Amino acid sequence: MNNLLPAWADFLIVIGATVLVALAVLGWVVFFRKKPRRRHKNYRHLNPTLAQVGGLPPIRREDKPSDQPQPTSQP
Repeated sequence: MNNLLPAWADFLIVIGATVLVALAVLGWVVFFRKKPRRRHKNYRHLNPTLAQVGGLPPIRREDKPSDQPQPTSQP
């Protein structure tokens, strides 16, 4: 019977320490967590529609020189 007492004491110490750590973590979560922020609705700025900008742009002509410089081939 004397041999069982130290084994139970060790078991209770381990269980008690585990419970104390769990309570400490729970207390930290409850008291130190950030308060939830109020979220405002995020309005997405969409690109304007064709009706808003006045329709399609004019058709490009192949014979007009483009504004971008032509790439040069390097030897």
